Amino acid sequence: MRKLLSRIVVDTRPLKIAAFRRLWMSTAVTAVGSQLTAVAVPKQIFDLTGSSGYVGLSGAVALVPLLVFGLWGGAIADAVDRRKLLLVTNTGVAVTSALLWLQAFAGIHSVWLVLGLLAANQAFFAINMPTRGAVVARLVPPALLPSANALNTTMSTFGAVFGPLFGGALIPVIGLSTLYLVDVCALLITLIAVWRLPAIPPLGDTSRGAGLRSVLDGFRYLAAQKVLLASFVVDIIAMVAGMPRALIPEMAERTFGDPPGGGPALGLLYAALPAGAVLIGLFSGWLHRVYRHGAAVVLAICLWGAAIAAFGLAHSLWLAVVFMALAGAADMISAVYRQAILQTATTDEMRGRLQGVFTVVVAGGPRIADLTHGWAAAAWGTTATATGGGLLSIVLVVVAALVIPVFWRYRAPAEEKDTTATV
Repeated sequence: MRKLLSRIVVDTRPLKIAAFRRLWMSTAVTAVGSQLTAVAVPKQIFDLTGSSGYVGLSGAVALVPLLVFGLWGGAIADAVDRRKLLLVTNTGVAVTSALLWLQAFAGIHSVWLVLGLLAANQAFFAINMPTRGAVVARLVPPALLPSANALNTTMSTFGAVFGPLFGGALIPVIGLSTLYLVDVCALLITLIAVWRLPAIPPLGDTSRGAGLRSVLDGFRYLAAQKVLLASFVVDIIAMVAGMPRALIPEMAERTFGDPPGGGPALGLLYAALPAGAVLIGLFSGWLHRVYRHGAAVVLAICLWGAAIAAFGLAHSLWLAVVFMALAGAADMISAVYRQAILQTATTDEMRGRLQGVFTVVVAGGPRIADLTHGWAAAAWGTTATATGGGLLSIVLVVVAALVIPVFWRYRAPAEEKDTTATV
């Protein structure tokens, strides 16, 4: 039994590395707080406007800084000390979150102010994320990267389970502005953990800049790496076609019976995706034994699409939660292997820039989906939008695997394989 558990329970070996442990703990502290804000922003926008279209518009507002600063942030991460960059960007996120709290507390009731602060918040976030991803590959050896990615993602999604649950339940009790304030406090604690990281200066040519030429160099490098390029394409397919996040406020109220001020359905639906991811993360010990990473990503996205399609057809809250949890589990598997592919197939000199592209895809894709799903729901309803998006994800990812067969055949590098690999 002990041997069996060691094969399936989450692999904690990366936590023996002190620097990675500090980075992981900073993720743990902010996990709940950041998800409270992720619930508060769309809920506040829906309360101010009564429209899923405006909730979808928040995706477009957040997308522009993600595109610009995600790519530029990756170039900066390749040119400066990554620890210092984490400190600066975490401070920026904390300040903008504090301003979100202030406007909600003061009762300004301006949807455009909320959207403007969201854009500024996402600009700092877009620089922080590629930096954090590039740091992991410097702290952890290649053989442990799938396990390290599973630990990071599990902790983030663990917070994403309880954050929405607390948010949906607490909004009627303590008010929406308090959710923003909790996020600010968590971010201040994170700054202490990041401060204790070691210096992480750039390797190789330390004179390289962080301008447009550097960003274009990253794209030229990506264009020559078909496996990396395909990993981004399939994730864009899954997120843009299938992510139903913008539909949740309307479905919680009009399909599953939440009161106008917010209720349990809102929190449950937001929490279901990360709950499924947490479940996979807690039993992720087998992930590092799978070396057909490309096939694993394609199959996981097909499962994602099927679960989202079923979610759209569900008229029972608990069935909807189950299907969203299945989708979250599939997304977790896909994310672990896509991140491992990126970290092992990229040189350190290019890792920040490729992590920047990764950030744009991972964070930008759902925001495009917010826009398209919000408008589609306003025109055709939430059921058709969610179900159609899930089915479209399956069709497009199968087409992508056929057009780029090298991705389906991709296996982990020989030095990364576990000697007990079974797939």
